[in-house]
Amino acid sequence: MAVTDAARWSAAPTLDGRHVALEPLRAAHADGLRTALADGELSRLWYTNVPAPKDVDTYLAAALEQQGQGKVMAFVVRDAAGDIVGSTRFYDLDATVPRVQIGYTWYAPRVQRTGLNTEAKLLLLSHAFETMGCICVGFETSWFNHASRTAIARLGAKQDGVLRSHRRHADGSVRDTVAFSIIQSEWPAVKRNLLHRLDQHDLNQNDQGSTT
Repeated sequence: MAVTDAARWSAAPTLDGRHVALEPLRAAHADGLRTALADGELSRLWYTNVPAPKDVDTYLAAALEQQGQGKVMAFVVRDAAGDIVGSTRFYDLDATVPRVQIGYTWYAPRVQRTGLNTEAKLLLLSHAFETMGCICVGFETSWFNHASRTAIARLGAKQDGVLRSHRRHADGSVRDTVAFSIIQSEWPAVKRNLLHRLDQHDLNQNDQGSTT
């Protein structure tokens, strides 16, 4: 891998799958993000950093500033119909290792527990390991975000440990961070597992839609 290849580490790609598409975050996505957040439920989870609908412009401006500084690659998430249903990003980019983190992920309630997140993670991990040449991809979440911890573990990531008093939640309270990672040697098995889960999801969807 040529770590000097700046394009791989500075420009968010467009990643397409069957159930999901990830495209670089832009200011023009504001209305779509507001619609995805319209019920306000996600922002009421105190241990997450999901914006309320009224805060989308501030959230976007901060993400785009970080993206312009080369600190993150931020995406909007679209479902199979093309509707914006969430956001995610690469952050803590370090081409010298090379390593990235995946996080700041949220989805509209209607697409949670579907094949969308599995495929989104497959696309992001494939890009990190196979295009960016990463030897490690990390994930972090609040100790109190049990749903996120379970979802990360189901990807095949291993828990590295708990970072005590590591950050602050959006409400200012101190956060203990649970750190996970997938390393390069584990990626083939993780990829196989994600592809299997997607196939099972599609099979179940077909079964539910069939008639006899």
